Amino acid sequence: MTSETLFTILVLAVGLERVAELAVSRRNAAWSLARGGVESGRGHYPFMVVLHTGLLAGALVEVWIRRPDVVPVLAWAMLGLVAIAQGLRWWCVVTLGRQWNTRVIVVPGAARVTGGPYRWIPHPNYVAVVVEGLALPLVHSAWAMAIVFTALNGSLLATRIRAEDAALARLA
Repeated sequence: MTSETLFTILVLAVGLERVAELAVSRRNAAWSLARGGVESGRGHYPFMVVLHTGLLAGALVEVWIRRPDVVPVLAWAMLGLVAIAQGLRWWCVVTLGRQWNTRVIVVPGAARVTGGPYRWIPHPNYVAVVVEGLALPLVHSAWAMAIVFTALNGSLLATRIRAEDAALARLA
C-alpha cells in the first residue's frame, strides 16, 4: 500500500470522527435549544464548516498532486499529535456532556463547566483543533495545507473565542 493510500485512510478516519462529532452536536444542540439555549456566533459557523472540510480535502489534494516524500520521524511525531488531539477533543466532549456542540449555544442558568481539561485550559477543544490542523497534513509532509489551515484557523478562532466568551459571560 502506498503512503498516499495510507494517508487517505487516515484522513477518511478523521472525517468519520467528524461525522460522529456532528451527530453528537446535533443531539446536544436540540437538547440545549429545548431548554431555552441561546445561539451566538452564527455568522462564523459556515466558514468554520468550510475550513474544517477544506483541511481534510486540501490535505488529500496536496498529497495526491504534489506527492511529497514522507519524513518518517515527522510522520510518526505528527501522527502521535493527531491521536493526542483526538483524545483531548473527546475528553472535552465527555466533560461538557450535553453542553458540548459545534455551535455556541448556552442554556441560561446552566453551570459553567470547570472540570476535566477546562480546569487547566479555558478552551481545550480549540487547542485540539490547532494541534490537529497543523499535525494532520504534516503526517504526509503537506506543508502548504498545514500553513494555510493554521493561518485561516487562527483568524477564525479569534472570532469564535470572542463569541464563546461573550456567551459564557452571561452565565456568570
